[in-house]
Amino acid sequence: MGNNKGSSALEVAVSFLIGAATGFVLGLLFAPASGKETRQKIKAQAAKTGEKAKESYEKISREAEKGIQVVKEKAQEGIEAIKDFIERKKEEFAKKPPEGYHSEDVKE
Repeated sequence: MGNNKGSSALEVAVSFLIGAATGFVLGLLFAPASGKETRQKIKAQAAKTGEKAKESYEKISREAEKGIQVVKEKAQEGIEAIKDFIERKKEEFAKKPPEGYHSEDVKE
């Protein structure tokens, strides 16, 4: 589940950034300005968009790392619970023989 959520957030962030950059570039191309001014504006906006993309990636990466850590911790808790259960069952088995078992049935 966490994977789909992270993937979806990444897709939304990337789609938003692409849409914003496309809208900005189209706005500049149709706005009355010199070629030099337009290129400078595009360059500045590309740098801003790149920085926003980097920040979004870093945020999503941090959230994914947190999710991975939680999964690792929960898996370790599960492993410990299984180990405890097995140990208890071993102790129970050692204390009493299984049903239907009679000590005189054992041949030495």
